[in-house]
Amino acid sequence: QVQLVESGGGLVQAGGSLSLSCAASGSIFGIDAMAWYRQASGKQRELVARIRSGSTPYFPDSVKGRFTISTDGARKTMTLQMNGLNIEDTGVYYCNAQVKESMYPSGYRDLEVWGPGTLVTVSS
Repeated sequence: QVQLVESGGGLVQAGGSLSLSCAASGSIFGIDAMAWYRQASGKQRELVARIRSGSTPYFPDSVKGRFTISTDGARKTMTLQMNGLNIEDTGVYYCNAQVKESMYPSGYRDLEVWGPGTLVTVSS
């Protein structure tokens, strides 16, 4: 089984910064991509950052220039650095990963995994 766990959410004033982390664990053969999504109250979940092997990280215009994304060498830990936060950044942030889960006795299967989410609240 593969699991993702987010950490680092909390309350921050507008203009401030916050760093979120996501740790992947379990029977991981490999990780093809990792991403952060967020969901504000009453709104659909939206992509805020994605990092994929061999590609430039992607950010939508709403966060471009303010958010950065990074992973460790094995891509089992991902960090989202959020600067210049505004009230519109408030929401539950979810870690997402496209992984290859090791199968017994051999091989792997493709799997999409979500973390439980961490709340980010930006106050005015």
